[in-house]
Amino acid sequence: MYLENANVAPADKRPWKFLSFLLKPMLEDRVWTIPKLDQEPIMITSLDISTSALVAQRARLDTISGNIANMSTMKNEDGENKPYQPRFVVFETDAEKSRNGASGVKVSKVETDDVEPLYRYQPDHPLAITEGKWKGYVAYPNIDMNEQFVDALEASRAYEANVGIIEVTKGMSRQTLSILA
Repeated sequence: MYLENANVAPADKRPWKFLSFLLKPMLEDRVWTIPKLDQEPIMITSLDISTSALVAQRARLDTISGNIANMSTMKNEDGENKPYQPRFVVFETDAEKSRNGASGVKVSKVETDDVEPLYRYQPDHPLAITEGKWKGYVAYPNIDMNEQFVDALEASRAYEANVGIIEVTKGMSRQTLSILA
């Protein structure tokens, strides 16, 4: 239908005709299939995968920023003398986004790192421990700022990479539409 209305050059005048002797061996074994209409396009799948990674990295950055913000929090939500415990995000493959052998990522859980607090001897501090092995010490959160900054840098780089993939996919879609139009 489309070829009837198109201005197609005769076979001997096509510019790629002289390359046919090179391409023919490569194309003979190729099985050409046309995707069915009920299948989701691969480009949309790549957008879904990159979007799931963006959401996961955003959750990771939120957790890291919470750790940095609570570096000096020495009481829990109930007002007890318990220093803040750092949290970290655990990723897993997203089976719901799995199409054509590709799958996305999702946050499976945010876990609390059960580490020993840092103890500093400050007997006059109002939050000093009054009895036991650590009498006179104040328990501070055991959060390494350098480690948190490196994790934040890694998460932001992964976020940027996925934004780049989305931009490339959008560009390929745009080019495909301009070729078809």
